[in-house]
Amino acid sequence: MKKSLVYIFILLLSINAKASFILLPMDETTQQNHLKAYGITYWCLSRDYKASWLLNYRGGSFLLPDADEIRKECKIRGVSFEILSDSEEASILNDISSPSQNMESVILEKAPKIAVYTPKGKQPWDDAVTLVLTYAEIPFTPIYDEEVLNDQLLLYDWLHLHHEDFTGQYGKFYAAYKNTPWYIEQKKDAEVLASKLGYSKVSQEKGAVAKKIRDFVIGGGFMFAMCSATDSFDIALAADGVDICETMFDGDPSESNYQSKLNYGNSFAFKDFVLERRPEVYEFSDIDMTAKRRVPMEKDYFTLMEFSAKWDPIPSMLCQNHTQLVKGFMGQTTSFNETLVKSNVLVMGTCELNGEARYIHGEKGKGMFTFFGGHDPEDFQHQVGDPPTVLDLHPNSPGYRLILNNVLFPAAKKKKLKT
Repeated sequence: MKKSLVYIFILLLSINAKASFILLPMDETTQQNHLKAYGITYWCLSRDYKASWLLNYRGGSFLLPDADEIRKECKIRGVSFEILSDSEEASILNDISSPSQNMESVILEKAPKIAVYTPKGKQPWDDAVTLVLTYAEIPFTPIYDEEVLNDQLLLYDWLHLHHEDFTGQYGKFYAAYKNTPWYIEQKKDAEVLASKLGYSKVSQEKGAVAKKIRDFVIGGGFMFAMCSATDSFDIALAADGVDICETMFDGDPSESNYQSKLNYGNSFAFKDFVLERRPEVYEFSDIDMTAKRRVPMEKDYFTLMEFSAKWDPIPSMLCQNHTQLVKGFMGQTTSFNETLVKSNVLVMGTCELNGEARYIHGEKGKGMFTFFGGHDPEDFQHQVGDPPTVLDLHPNSPGYRLILNNVLFPAAKKKKLKT
């Protein structure tokens, strides 16, 4: 009888200790590959597993159910994981729920459908987002102007804007690259595409694309943009119906006094900006801080703002990281003049040395957008023609983590922003 009771006790103890959850820790010292951990979480969601994002718990860890195929996938991809029992999981969630802790557990509901706005034949140096999505093994669909204008954005939850010029000025590459074969070919391809789609000018066609993307966000979509896709998008919206392009871009002069005709009410994030009129200057407007920066590379860092995970889960999700100090990096649009950021737009990352905004977020209609200054988080001054970054050398990149926060963000069951 006593032996039977001992066996029953041991059996109950073993059942209680049975692992039921997998934790993907995202702190600085434990996780060997932060970037692929996002891919594991996305992979689980795509297979209808439940998942939770533990905001501010060990760097924004992910909680997954325990399954052999998830363990196997973590091992294959080199992602660190820990096995938790029911009681350990309950203890962690109890700690997170405490009012004294700036933490929150957010349920991830589904794998978002991802589109990347990128031209056919994209050069390898062009886009950090396609690099990290590929590295993290998160599937995406490349789309471009034809698909956007044919309303195919309705098929997706999340859209990334490729390093792009929505103003029709071909990236303002004219002075440096007007005689290079790739510039000549890209200009020709853009003109052919605009004509095919029924527009007499590239600037008009790009403006129509910008308005379709605007409508996607207003209707409830999530948009993420980096580098020149941020300010050129807003400029295109503000300059709707106004010719701001010089002769070498569209065959005729710009409108007189076009600066006074801009409608800042149309733009998402920026106000009162002044356009750069000179076609030989590699800049769109005074939104960008690149030319005004006096920050040496060794001191170029920006600080992520801290938000209340329980009251402001949206910016908290977007800022999850294993460090609040992120290495800076440049681009055609490196950062944003904070005085030109609209008051209803949230600044989530700033460089104190230069008084600039690096990472901003806002709402438009039913949707949301995030703008991230700079071109490649692990290449300080990326040049045209440089090889793509090898992310195997940067599996714990804080800058690339911010991109992937935005990728998973639409999967979350959201609460209303309180501040």
